[in-house]
Amino acid sequence: MTDLKLPRLPDRTPIKLTVSIAPDLHLALADYAAIYQQAYGDEQAIADLVPHMLAFFLASDRGFAKAREGLAERRK
Repeated sequence: MTDLKLPRLPDRTPIKLTVSIAPDLHLALADYAAIYQQAYGDEQAIADLVPHMLAFFLASDRGFAKAREGLAERRK
């Protein structure tokens, strides 16, 4: 087998998730999308921004990362 630096790509099949949010959160997300458009000149739907916002939030939460490591060790 050829030794490549890039490992096998993970499963990238999207999972559809439906949530209900409070009206004030929807307004805040709509405002964020408008500010995003002003900042980058690129209009994006809220539904397209939210997955990236969640991924960024989880990646930046050190407490979550540490606790998640513990979960991974217990799953072994």
